Amino acid sequence: MRAHPDIPAGTLHRLTIASKILHRNMLGDPAAREVVVYIPNGHKGEGLPLLVDLVGYTSGGPAHVNWKNFGENVPERLDRLIHEGVLPPVAVAFPDCFTRLGGNQYIDSAAMGPWATFLTTEMLEAVESQFGCGGAGKRACFGKSSGGYGSMVHAMLHSDVWSAAACLSGDMAFELCYLPEMPSALRSLQRKGSIEAFVRDFETGPKYSGSAMHDLMTFAMAATYDPDPDAFCGIRLPVTSDTCEVIDDLWANWLAWDPVVMADKHSDALKSLKGLWIECGNVDQYNLVHGARRLTRKLHAADVPHVYEEFDDNHSSIDYRMDKCLPYLANALLS
Repeated sequence: MRAHPDIPAGTLHRLTIASKILHRNMLGDPAAREVVVYIPNGHKGEGLPLLVDLVGYTSGGPAHVNWKNFGENVPERLDRLIHEGVLPPVAVAFPDCFTRLGGNQYIDSAAMGPWATFLTTEMLEAVESQFGCGGAGKRACFGKSSGGYGSMVHAMLHSDVWSAAACLSGDMAFELCYLPEMPSALRSLQRKGSIEAFVRDFETGPKYSGSAMHDLMTFAMAATYDPDPDAFCGIRLPVTSDTCEVIDDLWANWLAWDPVVMADKHSDALKSLKGLWIECGNVDQYNLVHGARRLTRKLHAADVPHVYEEFDDNHSSIDYRMDKCLPYLANALLS
């Protein structure tokens, strides 16, 4: 059942990309990746701006097109916004970037895989060649949480590819959002005996606890920001196993990927964008609002044009925020 059955619906197309870039990745994840592409009603894609949805940890892009109870999935949201005249017609790609470790931060990693390269080359080439959308000056990425992190980092490192970006409650200020998770990860290792035992037990099931998912996320972050090629799945933690003290040289590798830190070197790239949207809930339970405030303060000091919004909510069930950022991105690309 569609949330709004009385308005025109766009069409969803499913592509499979046999990636050469992701082949033989360290995690053993499949290189063949699905991308679902939304094309609005009455269009074939030609000339439309292209938005790319980078989803949060635990999910993959195609999940955003699934039926949703008591609300809209993303295509239904797009249908409504376009029908209301709030959002110009756009194509939207939903790439599957899920990994063995439960998600993705959308950067190139020796352990997780070259995901930034995949997204900015093979994925875009497949979508744009088939539908005639996007292209130079007409591409934007957006996402929440891990997807917000990915969008922010792509805006900094790949401004030659993306012309606009929206970071919704993205990971940043790593000492606030990641270090508090380390004691729990160490307790899991104490119970299981090793990272490999934890991961294999998690995969075996038949179920897992919420705390185990958070610990898997910590291991995924370790494999992303500071991969150890000799460790199981590239995972090593930046703290001592007995006292949970920070190992400075390892933690420095994490911090080099913190958007708050990265902003010092990439303000010129951000200035080149047509649009940059950053937001966070003012009671975000992962402490991300403090990082968002730090980042926007730096951007203001560097005279980087951007929109920053805080809203009265936490990190959960905030898809309704797309009603604001998606029209912003589309109009920025069309300017």
